[in-house]
Amino acid sequence: MTTAANIREFLITRRSRLSPADAGLPDFGGRRRVPGLRREEVALLAGMSVEYYVRLERGNASGISDAILDGISRALKLNDAEHAHLYDLVRAANQGARTPRRKPASRTQQIRPGTQRLLDAMTFPALIQNGRMDVIATNTLGRALFSEMYVHPQEPVNFARFLFLDPRARATYRDWNDSAEQIVALLRAESGRLPSDHALRSLISELSNGSSEFAALWEAHDVRIHLAGSKLIHHPDVGDLDLSYEAMQLTTDPGLQFIGFTAEPGSASDHALRLLGSLAARAPEEIRLER
Repeated sequence: MTTAANIREFLITRRSRLSPADAGLPDFGGRRRVPGLRREEVALLAGMSVEYYVRLERGNASGISDAILDGISRALKLNDAEHAHLYDLVRAANQGARTPRRKPASRTQQIRPGTQRLLDAMTFPALIQNGRMDVIATNTLGRALFSEMYVHPQEPVNFARFLFLDPRARATYRDWNDSAEQIVALLRAESGRLPSDHALRSLISELSNGSSEFAALWEAHDVRIHLAGSKLIHHPDVGDLDLSYEAMQLTTDPGLQFIGFTAEPGSASDHALRLLGSLAARAPEEIRLER
């Protein structure tokens, strides 16, 4: 899908979810021909002409100012992730119009030795991934936690590929539906930032062709920021784990993200995580890697 088409579909899906009442507009009754807000109503709320908004929704982002984008974001009640995504799409459209499309710089696929030593020194599961959800590095406990993902993986190991194309993921993720929505929303946001990333486009094509659930979620055009949350995991060796995660960008390696997983101290999940750590320390190569 072209950037212009992504702008169109993103704006249409955003306005289709809002009713006039949601936007503070009067509803005079009668049958509405479109779900959600009409284009005229979005333009009114954004403080712009209908023609100008229609031009943008058709994918023509030429000359669109930040003030106009801010107005549209307010009108459509976009959250922070959606607001940033709209900016990314418009920026990509304008860059494409001004310059020939070039192959993006290759994304980092390895970390510095010092970063790996830092990972190894951590006492909780930790990993580093890129925006495509490729796992670039882990510590021993991180690999043990997601050991099912390492059973005959396609390189590079990838969370999205595992979640949608490996049947083990249904048992691993107790919150599979939420994890699926989250990963697709993160990939959608990444595609807005880097629309010319060939590896990302290939991954999206692979997932769309291999999973009808991924394809349906992808068409929703939802986006998300990955900062913190919870993850419900079932591990074949230690059972259920209720974990919290924190994610942060590596300033020394742009495009890479550190994610650490912890359990509530003293909880059953904390004890299970400690047991997993003991198993991994004794024989990390035997933690289900050959199943």
